[in-house]
Amino acid sequence: MTRLATTFATAAAHHRAALVTFVTAGDGDTAAILDALVAGGADVIELGMPFTDPMADGPAIQAANLRSLAAGTRTADVLAIAAAFRKRHPETPLVLMGYANTMTRPTPEAFAQKAADAGVDGAIIVDIPAEEADEIAAFAPHGIATIRLATPTTDAARLPAVLDGASGFLYYVSVAGITGKQQAAQHSIEAAVARLKAATDLPVAVGFGVRTPQQAAAIGRVADGVVVGSAIIDIIAAEGTNAPAAVRTYIQSLSAALAAARKETAA
Repeated sequence: MTRLATTFATAAAHHRAALVTFVTAGDGDTAAILDALVAGGADVIELGMPFTDPMADGPAIQAANLRSLAAGTRTADVLAIAAAFRKRHPETPLVLMGYANTMTRPTPEAFAQKAADAGVDGAIIVDIPAEEADEIAAFAPHGIATIRLATPTTDAARLPAVLDGASGFLYYVSVAGITGKQQAAQHSIEAAVARLKAATDLPVAVGFGVRTPQQAAAIGRVADGVVVGSAIIDIIAAEGTNAPAAVRTYIQSLSAALAAARKETAA
């Protein structure tokens, strides 16, 4: 089994959803922040590749991108961060998240090879739709999972195309909008997760707008994974050099909420 498959299976065996966390590479002391995520209980880490023209990211992550780029972060730096992380944390899945401009240069094959060498487990490329997935066909032979996005507007006619060739997990974007503070109603999330799980054996992780332990727990009762990003970015921006400690405390609260969520339902 891959690291991603093992991680989701282990979480399920412990009757909880996996905690999937996002940070932007190069925004603050990334190595220390990544270590804090693991120490706090994150199961999967998405490492954002800074980019000047994001499509799905809200103000918090846009600002993180600009801070990272201003610090001089480039693709080679992101891959170096990933490689160093893999040496420190051999079991924790690491997924690169970003845009085609950064993940297909100089070629998709070259990028996939470098990502695999760095110990990366998967890639989420926001602006390559399923219908154009041939562009990154080289990822799979290098063991890089192609993690697809489904949204509230992904209807029954298009869902098969989204799932065709998807691997790792399916990321359900719970709102038709950008990352940030807005969150979909719980009943709509539950309905969407049920529909997606009926169509695929891949774990379904839900993100966009998840900020509190209570929100994470509610989603974790029905989904295989809960994705938290902007709230972590806000902590990093606010706490400066104290960010790793603050991030660890926050992640511990989310992890504890997910561990208790399904036990509360069973009780």
